[in-house]
Amino acid sequence: MAHGNDFVHKNHFHKKWQVMVRTWFNQPARKRRSQEARRAKAQRVAPKPASGPIRPIVNCPTQRYNMKVRAGRGFTLQELKAAGVNRKIARSVGISVDHRRRNKSVEGLQRNVARLRKYMSKIILFNKAKILPVPVHLGEKDKVTQRKMVMPIVQKAKREVAHKITSSEAKYSAFHAIRQHRANKRLVGKRMKARLAKANE
Repeated sequence: MAHGNDFVHKNHFHKKWQVMVRTWFNQPARKRRSQEARRAKAQRVAPKPASGPIRPIVNCPTQRYNMKVRAGRGFTLQELKAAGVNRKIARSVGISVDHRRRNKSVEGLQRNVARLRKYMSKIILFNKAKILPVPVHLGEKDKVTQRKMVMPIVQKAKREVAHKITSSEAKYSAFHAIRQHRANKRLVGKRMKARLAKANE
């Protein structure tokens, strides 16, 4: 379909298309209804966070997005064990668990272990028997933060600091470096064979 307010190219509206158009006139009311539902949930589950359990930091799939991080489904059993969290009580203290996810890098494991340890150091546990169903009245600040994620994930900006070009950087040729690496990879067998022949002489 066309973008924005552009006209539709090669339009073939012959099948009573007016009744097939999906409208979105209830969007303002839906927004208000969602806000009220979030507020009601925050009051119902307080003092627990209304946004749900804490999520791990994972890298996005595919080469296009793998430099970005996002919230994953749950922490692996290996991460829970390294952080000293019992896998059976993890969900009861607001930690999401995913037994299918596998740790493919040490950096990712260490990052989530540190996240778990930080969470466990800040968490406040209440005895269920002592919590009474007292209605919680949220302030204006709480209304803003009630849908925020627990320990939100922040993208690290990889922005280079401007600096004066050095003589070594001026002499460096990216094209030559790539060609050199390709040649080294291609000729590794021939060079090894030549070294062995020279050693056997």
